[in-house]
Amino acid sequence: MSEDSAAVVAGVDGSEHSRRALEWALHAARNLGAPLTVAHVRPDALQLGSARIASLGPAPEIPDTVVDALAAEVGPRAEGLDVRYASLDGSVVDALAGAAAGAQLLVIGSRGRGGFKSLLLGSTGRALAASAPCPLVVVPHEARAASLDTGAEAGRVLLGLHPDETPDEVVDFAFRTARRRGVALEVVTAYPVPPSPALLIGAPAPAMQIPPPLPDETNELAATTGRHQEERLRPFAERYPDVEVSRAVTPADAAGRLVEDSKEAGLVVVGRHRRHRVETLLVGSVAHAVLHHASCPVAIVPPAPQP
Repeated sequence: MSEDSAAVVAGVDGSEHSRRALEWALHAARNLGAPLTVAHVRPDALQLGSARIASLGPAPEIPDTVVDALAAEVGPRAEGLDVRYASLDGSVVDALAGAAAGAQLLVIGSRGRGGFKSLLLGSTGRALAASAPCPLVVVPHEARAASLDTGAEAGRVLLGLHPDETPDEVVDFAFRTARRRGVALEVVTAYPVPPSPALLIGAPAPAMQIPPPLPDETNELAATTGRHQEERLRPFAERYPDVEVSRAVTPADAAGRLVEDSKEAGLVVVGRHRRHRVETLLVGSVAHAVLHHASCPVAIVPPAPQP
C-alpha cells in the first residue's frame, strides 16, 4: 500500500475525548486526500490474543450501536471522503494497533479531565504511544485546545530534535506535515547545562548557593548544539526548500519549550526511540512530558522497522 492511499485511523469509544479525535481525523483525512477508518473496540470483546476486524464496511452492516451512532454523526461532515467503519475484537491496544498497520496516522483522544491543566493520558494512550505501528496523534481535550484544524489556521509545526538520536522518519514527518499545511516548522533542541563546580566537590551545605555555569562555557555549548542541529536539518531543508524553518536551542529543557510553544501551534512532533525497552523510556522523557502537557495535538513518530 502506498503512503498516498494509506488510511487515517481514528480510534473511538463514544466519549467526548474520542469524538474530538475523530473530528481531527476527519480534517486530517481530507487534508491528506486519504480514506478514513473509524475503529471501535467492542467493550464486550476484550479477550486476550490478537485483535481481528469483526466487520469492515458501510455502517449499516455493523451491529454496533456505538459505531452506528458515530456513522450518523460523521456522515454529514464526511462528504467526498472514503469513510469505513471497523468494529474490533481483542484488547484495545492490540485491536487499534492492528487496525493501524499500514496506516498513515492513528488518531486517539486523551483522557484528560476538563478542568485539569495536565493532559493525563490513560494506559491505552501510553501503550499506543510506545507501540503503534504508524505515527500516533493524541488530540487533547477541549479545555486545552481551541482549534481542531489541521491546516495553516492551526499554527506552525513544532519538532523536538535530538541531533544524534531522533530518527530520520521523525524529521521527515515534521517537514512533510509543515509543507502540506503550508506552515512554518520550528525545531527545538536542548543542550546540557554544565554542572557547577560545587556539585563536583560534593553535596553543598543547605545555605550554600550553587553558582551558575560560566557564561562562556554555556555560550559555547549553545553554539555547538546549534551547529549540530543545523547539520542534522540540512538534508531535509534541501529536500523541502519551500518549508520555512526556525531553529531554537534551549538549556536542558526541550519539553518545557515545546509545551510553551504548543499554545500557538498546530502540532508537536516527537520521536520514539528504538533502543529502549521500558515503555516510559521507549517513548522518552520529552515525549512523555509533551503528551501530558501540550496544548495542541501531539504526533509520536516511530522509527522505521528493523529488517
